[in-house]
Amino acid sequence: MSRRRTTLLAGALLAVVLSACSGTDDAGPEAATEPAAGAASTGSETPGASETAKPPPAHHPDVAPARLKPLRRGEKRITMTMPETYTPSAPTGTGTDDYRCFLLDPHLARDSFLTGINVVPGNPDVVHHVILFRVPPEQVAAAEQKDDDTKGQGWTCFGGSGLDGEFTNPDDAPWLGAWAPGGEETTVKAGYGVDLPRGSRVVMQVHYNLLAGASPDMSSTQVRVTRRDPGTTPLHTFLMPAPVEMPCRAGRDASPLCDRDAALADARDRFGSAGGALAQGLHFLCGSDVVASGTTQCTRTLGRGMTIHGVAGHMHLLGRRITIETNPGTPAARTVLDVRPWNFDDQGSRAIEPVHVDAFDTVKVTCRHAQWLRDRLPAFETQREDRYVLWGEGTTDEMCLGMLQVAFDAQ
Repeated sequence: MSRRRTTLLAGALLAVVLSACSGTDDAGPEAATEPAAGAASTGSETPGASETAKPPPAHHPDVAPARLKPLRRGEKRITMTMPETYTPSAPTGTGTDDYRCFLLDPHLARDSFLTGINVVPGNPDVVHHVILFRVPPEQVAAAEQKDDDTKGQGWTCFGGSGLDGEFTNPDDAPWLGAWAPGGEETTVKAGYGVDLPRGSRVVMQVHYNLLAGASPDMSSTQVRVTRRDPGTTPLHTFLMPAPVEMPCRAGRDASPLCDRDAALADARDRFGSAGGALAQGLHFLCGSDVVASGTTQCTRTLGRGMTIHGVAGHMHLLGRRITIETNPGTPAARTVLDVRPWNFDDQGSRAIEPVHVDAFDTVKVTCRHAQWLRDRLPAFETQREDRYVLWGEGTTDEMCLGMLQVAFDAQ
């Protein structure tokens, strides 16, 4: 299959669901190895009995609002707030998650570059995470119509923004940024920015988690913008998802949901007909077989040269470690991200020393997950029983997603 057809298929699969080896990690954390020089890394994880029993911090700690960084020359900050409160609920009547998209208007009077984002959750008890998507001027009318046609504020959007064609090209996705509890304001390097033409809108996708109940929310997002300058280098988002196939632990596999087919059916119950679609389709994108394991990976071949300026990873609560490598298994291999142990409440983008990769080079994302974390974390208080875990949108489902912030080579 041609690279173009594979990319288009990846886009179709991501449009269905996306917003995002061997061995298991159930015995505890893996032995640590030093990341390569220049890699973005957090924490350290060494073997031992005390570390084996140590879970990451509890989800949704009491975190103070992010402190805003000083504006740089030429920048201004725009605050966009939902026009009224929204009370989340499970759209299918089953499950504890609601993904809702809200159309926001930055009222851009001229072509601009976005240079930073910050999210201000109105109700931290229910806001699980937020992703911002760019809506180009030519798509605004369709977004407004979708909003008008949906009862109440915004629209249901398991996956991305729910707008047609948003993930036609996952190598250049319309993501503006992501936020999770504990996240700080993020900014790009001086001289770089994400293109935001005059008349563009922003979709704020909010993942509401209902484990603590449903209560009203009115969240805001703040964006930094500067006027479009020919000397500014455009940045793009390159997405790297991998399938998740985490089995129940031996001796704790009596539940009907320890069966993969039953887990897929449960995803459809909770998220509608699209539930489980990406769990299946990612194997085609990654060229992998369905193998139950606590470790997963996906290797992508690049279609064009690019320079990596920032990296990020996304998993949920059962994550233990995520790495991103360039040209793995070759003398030129580099680790550009190594987060261990994983902490859901610290998953912002990390700037790195620029790494250039050429067309036909490879990039690989690897994730480790552990079922034993459900024994310890408060979010699993009512779900201690093991289940077969697939890629899914819920807080207690899992994901493996690497993200690269890149500048493309001139063509």
